[in-house]
Amino acid sequence: MTTTHRRVLGAGMAATAIAALVAGTPAQGNPNLTTVQLLSINDYHGNLEALQSLRLPADVDPARTFAGGSENLATKLTELRTAAGDANSLTVAAGDLIGGSTFISGMFHDEPSVESLNAMGLDVSSVGNHEFDEGTTELLRMQEGGCHPVDGCYFPDEPYAGADFPWLAANVVKRDGGGTLLPGTWVKEIAGTKVGFIGMTLEATPTIVNPAGVATVDFKDEVETANAQAAVLKKQGVKAIVVLMHEGGLNSGTYNQCVGISEPLATMAATMSPDIDQIITGHTHDSYICSFPDPAGNPRLVTSAASYGQIVTESSLVINTRSGEVDRGRTTATNHIVPQSLPDDAAQTAIIAKWNTLAGPLKGQVVGTHTEDILGNALNTSRAVETPMADLVADSFVWAGQAEGAQIGLVNVGGVRSDLPMLPPRYGEQAGQVTFAEAFDILPFGNVNVVLDLTGAQLKQVLEEQYQPVAARGTRPMLALGVSDGFTYVWDATQPQGSRVVPGSMMLNGSPILDGSTYRVATLNFLADGGDLFTTFTQATNRVGSDGDLESFVAFLEANQALTAPEDRVSGL
Repeated sequence: MTTTHRRVLGAGMAATAIAALVAGTPAQGNPNLTTVQLLSINDYHGNLEALQSLRLPADVDPARTFAGGSENLATKLTELRTAAGDANSLTVAAGDLIGGSTFISGMFHDEPSVESLNAMGLDVSSVGNHEFDEGTTELLRMQEGGCHPVDGCYFPDEPYAGADFPWLAANVVKRDGGGTLLPGTWVKEIAGTKVGFIGMTLEATPTIVNPAGVATVDFKDEVETANAQAAVLKKQGVKAIVVLMHEGGLNSGTYNQCVGISEPLATMAATMSPDIDQIITGHTHDSYICSFPDPAGNPRLVTSAASYGQIVTESSLVINTRSGEVDRGRTTATNHIVPQSLPDDAAQTAIIAKWNTLAGPLKGQVVGTHTEDILGNALNTSRAVETPMADLVADSFVWAGQAEGAQIGLVNVGGVRSDLPMLPPRYGEQAGQVTFAEAFDILPFGNVNVVLDLTGAQLKQVLEEQYQPVAARGTRPMLALGVSDGFTYVWDATQPQGSRVVPGSMMLNGSPILDGSTYRVATLNFLADGGDLFTTFTQATNRVGSDGDLESFVAFLEANQALTAPEDRVSGL
């Protein structure tokens, strides 16, 4: 993540974060104080396997450590619990444990992800936006268990049993008046005192998942929800309160710093009730240890642990056992990298082997070739720029939509989840080979290709919707689109919202795009339904569905060997 896309709030953040780490005084020796260890993760996304692509970016970790994978994450959790005495330890998460997952989990509707987290001893998690990728009904199945309604039981003698931990959804309310979709809070008595957790996803979730899957629920404001739930917990006698929130900020410093933290996190942290003692966040895939003053002026820790199990946050929540209150002056937090050099956890190794056996030869099946790196996700965690990988996927949309007259392909960069590097191999392939599992990792969401009509004026408006500095976009006001070969335009980021596509610059195969002419555009049903706030797509006509995005992409790879990285097609993006 480059600092270019980060809105800086203040130069004092780094010093504040350091103070949060060193100012704490141990609870040892004081019989009225006890320390509860909180180990937190976020944005796991079913990353069971310790792939060599899981390398921390240089701005987060200058050493660029190979980190993550469930075998190493489980080992690190055990190591930290043992060092703290284990009995007073809780493991918590801030959402996106499932969805957008790598092949080994996503191929099986993320049952492997939940199984791995159960084995790690996860105690509680908030929901995130990706928990809703397959809709509310599927999320309830993931919580409660049962076989998939279409694919059935992967192991008939051992049906999916559900999550051992509760997902919390305090701000996800049923439209029929039936309350929250899942419990909003969870209370654990530990070391003679109660610790309460409030879990929720970002309010903007319906704008970044398929709207049809969340049509029966509403997503409420995060701060208002947290404050209301904190008041309820306090009335119940719970005075140590932690928020697990799938929303966050962007940090310009390294993994244990808090430099120039971006909105909306700073405002949320400043306005959440003083009754809340710590805020554990996610969503941005960034890492930080921050201390923000609460509305009463008292310091409060706000943390995040990157993604994919690459980092674990260890918080030492010091609680006065007489009053039940958290002593924030003694409470500390630090982020620990989870290196792949750790010994493998045996239980996780067995889980990975179990699902790899089921995947069989499909996982390593070679479906295409390329002659150079084709990168996207590795270049663009901000999702704010055009990438070669997204452009290649857009090319595949046009190729797959030829029979429907497709002329232009568009794909949201955030929906393209992986890359095609020459090295290192991910799934045993030779340099330049593309396996089915790699293709799945690039497009794991199970969307459907569609071809539809847009006028030139509507097409321009779709492109303008890439930049929307509105609350629903949160930390990502800029969400770029990958474009297909032959379609070009010029983007001017110095211009105001709605005027960033340079007039007259939109071209198709060298000919100007005309406002009144109609063009056949190939995209995903997610975007066509208005996902990511690309609402102009919903004005399209003559929409025709096609194959699934993965099936189409695999067919494209098989038919177009020796692929190279697309050159930039958008000037200024």
